[in-house]
Amino acid sequence: MDLQSIKQRFEIIGNATGLNRALDIAVQVASTDLSVLITGESGVGKERIPQIIHSQSLRKHNNYIAVNCGAIPEGTIDSELFGHVKGSFTSAHSDRKGYFEEANEGTIFLDEVAELPLSTQVRLLRVLETGEFIKVGSSKGQKTNVRVVAATNVDLSERVAKGKFREDLFYRLNTVPIFIPPLRNRQEDIHLLFRKFASDFADRYRMPLIKLTDDAIQVLRTYRWPGNIRQLKNITEQISVIEEKRIITADILKSYLVGADSTNLPAVIKKQNQFEDFSSEREILYQVLFDMKKDMNELKMLVNNIIKQSPDVKINDYGTKIVKNFDEDIKMADIKPLYHDDNLNSQDDYEDRGEFVEEVLSLQEQEKELIIKSLEKNNSKRKLAAEELGISERTLYRKIKEYDITK
Repeated sequence: MDLQSIKQRFEIIGNATGLNRALDIAVQVASTDLSVLITGESGVGKERIPQIIHSQSLRKHNNYIAVNCGAIPEGTIDSELFGHVKGSFTSAHSDRKGYFEEANEGTIFLDEVAELPLSTQVRLLRVLETGEFIKVGSSKGQKTNVRVVAATNVDLSERVAKGKFREDLFYRLNTVPIFIPPLRNRQEDIHLLFRKFASDFADRYRMPLIKLTDDAIQVLRTYRWPGNIRQLKNITEQISVIEEKRIITADILKSYLVGADSTNLPAVIKKQNQFEDFSSEREILYQVLFDMKKDMNELKMLVNNIIKQSPDVKINDYGTKIVKNFDEDIKMADIKPLYHDDNLNSQDDYEDRGEFVEEVLSLQEQEKELIIKSLEKNNSKRKLAAEELGISERTLYRKIKEYDITK
């Protein structure tokens, strides 16, 4: 049977290259028993391919069973596919045949195969490898001779990488891959499909046929159709029933299409935050490191400025802090500030007032104290404090928030 006859029999509209290629592969592989994996977005019509394969195969006079794997609860899917014996679980009042037993010598179509639980994937793999399955609650294996055709709208190789789909099962199912192109890649077919659906609905609802103006046809062809053929059919039905006018303009059509002002051409999207500009986590890490380095440089400048302003401290060629009032051989490895009052002139004054305190602070504590003192000195004016500390006002604001400084 040629492709045109197949299209007429299964009501397939269109002549796009990708569509014809998919149909041609389906016809060629039909006479074999090879497993087939059909991929494509939701709504492209993947369910037609297994019907064509079954109708053109030697199994065409036996059962064809289509199973939506995503619609069956995980707790019952093993029973649905492989059957169960009486008493295997609470509601198992009698033995039951599964789909694989019912489809013996025929074809079984597993739609949304990516939704199968991992435990069920193991059972399915055994059927594909040995033609044998075991009913739920039984220990006796049974043979079945079934042609398996599967379909999915997700990237199974990505599921395999994430450990959500068995790699060996993927290769078993993907013996012959068939890809159904999305509607937006079949621009020459979109208007043909619209006219077919419009004619069907006009007959069904006994009303005049709707037609599109030239500008409406252009909108129809450039729209992205995220729901593919299913969406196009639904939109056509809505317009056929709701609109009183039978000539549909571009404005009328756009009112039924979400985001109709956008097209299927590539577009440059402006990023909303700086991290979206990075193409990888490595670049984000580099940016974080650069920011840390900048903060460290600002901190070094701050400390150097404070040291230079102190009359009791100098810096030698090696960057070591030396206190002039002590012996030249005594060097301070860490900054140990001595807080004092300029009005106190002797050791006795310190002892009398009980204010002789020397404490070793961490770098963050020193930085916080310096910021507080600078703010107090400049009457909490951040701009002046930032200039005195030798840092930007933005950095000072961030430090104030970080240290929870309320002054």
